[in-house]
Amino acid sequence: MNNRTEQAQQIQRIEGWRDALEELNAHIAPRFARPEVRARVGRYLFGLLGPVERKNGWQMAEHLGERTPDGVQRLLNAARWDHGEVRDDLREYVVGYFGDPAATLVIDETSFLKKGEKSVGVARQYSGTAGKVENCQVGVFLAYAAPNGGRAFLDRALYLPEEEWALDGERLREAGVPEEQMGFAKKGELARRMLERAFDAGVPASWVTGEEVYGQSTKLRRWLEERGKSYVLGVARSHPLWVALEGGGVPAQRRAEEIVAEAPAETWEKVRVGEGSKGPRLYEWARGRLPYESAPGWAQWLLVRRSVEDHEDLAYYRAYGPEGTPLAELARVAGVRWSIEEGFERAKGEVGLDQYEVRSWEAWHRHVTLCLLAHAFLEVTRAEANAAAEKGGQQYGRS
Repeated sequence: MNNRTEQAQQIQRIEGWRDALEELNAHIAPRFARPEVRARVGRYLFGLLGPVERKNGWQMAEHLGERTPDGVQRLLNAARWDHGEVRDDLREYVVGYFGDPAATLVIDETSFLKKGEKSVGVARQYSGTAGKVENCQVGVFLAYAAPNGGRAFLDRALYLPEEEWALDGERLREAGVPEEQMGFAKKGELARRMLERAFDAGVPASWVTGEEVYGQSTKLRRWLEERGKSYVLGVARSHPLWVALEGGGVPAQRRAEEIVAEAPAETWEKVRVGEGSKGPRLYEWARGRLPYESAPGWAQWLLVRRSVEDHEDLAYYRAYGPEGTPLAELARVAGVRWSIEEGFERAKGEVGLDQYEVRSWEAWHRHVTLCLLAHAFLEVTRAEANAAAEKGGQQYGRS
């Protein structure tokens, strides 16, 4: 199949979505006071979903039938609209379709490889995308994973490296960073802010999960505990833990890997935690209760995942939840974290999440927010198509 045929099929699919897209555009329309901006946002979303090789200013403008990228650039840089309000609409849209009290909130980061040093937040830092230190921007994201299979993003935050950006007031002002956003915030703090917005908005969810950088944040874990929120968060093998000694006495501090090395063979249970690209994700799991003070009826655990084939391949987690929580439930929540990686892959590959050419704080947040909205639209469309294909299956619709 050649590129022209693929493009024609993609355009045909998008034309079939036009009514639903118009409904989504009407949902966010009140955020844009000027009619020309409302219209351009609608076209921009249409372009993000369209067969554009790269979703940058020039190619988006060409797809929209415009001679120059000036209009697209005005939308992202100068037009009057609040990306925070559209983010709130995104959250409402996702919860309206996928909302479930048993859902999991997933926090993770992704990087955007960049050249030069002018783009806000760009620096030589570790890139999970490249697997090494690269010149890049890093964004922290919050995603929603419902038991019915619904997956979409709710929020985003741009990480500002401390030395290169957070401590350089002049550079921050040149990039248009608002005064209230200046100063250094660790990734765990950015995650807390996004989770707080979700909790305050009443997003239905039972668990929070995330990788090691967030589990290592003591402040984040304690904040979740104070709010009565269950979590399964990754930690390093060297993570220090207080453990109770046999026969009582003062607890001792030990590394997570030291505790696990002494776990009896019968401690481990095989649990499948979803489907992967190579088939079922089957691992061995173990947990031990930690002697930390918790709310009545709640408990803390060290949770460990081990490869069935390679017992040296281990992953460690801190977990907090109702004390009757089964091991299989903790393992399931830990496995949900993979869903956000799939979300990043789709958002970058299908709606151009990483294909922007903007430099300012405002433009980054605007492009990324609209991309997440376009991605959510695709996820809702997929869910509805799958439900329609399965007679008697789960039906989706705005609540």
